[in-house]
Amino acid sequence: MLQAVKGQFALTMTLLATALWCCRQLYTYIAHLLKWWSRYLQRKFTNNQSVSAEADLLGYCAKEWKEETEQAKHMRKAYEELFWRYHVKSVRQVSGDNYCVLRAVLFQIFSQGIPLPSWTKATDVLKLPEKLLYSQGCNWIQQYSFGSEQYTGSNTLGKLRRCIETLRSQWMEVSSIKDQYERGNLCNALFADESLEHKLYEAIKFIMLYQVIEAYECLNRKQECIPRFFNQLFVRDTSLDPLSYMMNHLNAIGERRGLDQVELFLLGHSLEVKITIYRLCKFNSAVSQESYAEMYQRDWPEVFLLTEDDRHYHIPIISI
Repeated sequence: MLQAVKGQFALTMTLLATALWCCRQLYTYIAHLLKWWSRYLQRKFTNNQSVSAEADLLGYCAKEWKEETEQAKHMRKAYEELFWRYHVKSVRQVSGDNYCVLRAVLFQIFSQGIPLPSWTKATDVLKLPEKLLYSQGCNWIQQYSFGSEQYTGSNTLGKLRRCIETLRSQWMEVSSIKDQYERGNLCNALFADESLEHKLYEAIKFIMLYQVIEAYECLNRKQECIPRFFNQLFVRDTSLDPLSYMMNHLNAIGERRGLDQVELFLLGHSLEVKITIYRLCKFNSAVSQESYAEMYQRDWPEVFLLTEDDRHYHIPIISI
């Protein structure tokens, strides 16, 4: 009897040891799998990242402008001025397609946790496409182009609504995160998804168009004072009214062109941020640093851009 009990005990211990060994092996395998998946995602996001990690400013300059041409010498001096005078110590490179400015501005808005524009509190942004179409008679917005998609016809309103919903939900989620490290991780994930990014930028384009329509109607009613840059926009032969602005300018953003100087004012006005640009091609001139905001908008959050050629923009990081 005693021998039977001992045998049963030994068998139980053996089974228990085997079970523990299996659990340990399973734990090791899962840990290895999670580590591999984490590294895979990190590589994927890094490779697809449309906004790169911070890089030392002067190191970046030395790599990009190492020749002895006059232009390279000019740029090296400009970067040194930026480093010492304006305290720009590092830079984030931004993918240089025609969404470049929108990408650089929105990334900073998200990474800083800047809240949604105040005007969105009194306006149901999801209903803006229908409002313009049915209430304000802007049936021409069905000719809106989504980047390379030249014409979507009856699908335009639905696509616009989905883009606006994506922008609003992502903006609200990011701005609600108080921890800067966690917010930065979410930004990195968002700006590694090309399809998602394009929805965000198309929503911003539509918001810019909405602001143009509102300003044009105020101008016609002569009831309200509008920011001065709208007068510059409407005086051009190619943007005398919202329709011509959309057809000749806005629709091409993202595919054939970026933003011009007047549209930088419009972008900042639409998102309620002050945009300040360091223009290295204008180094030692009066326009080497320019801010795109009306005087009464000076208390808006500020975002910074860096450009060498007024076509491609990067994000300067200021450290004082």
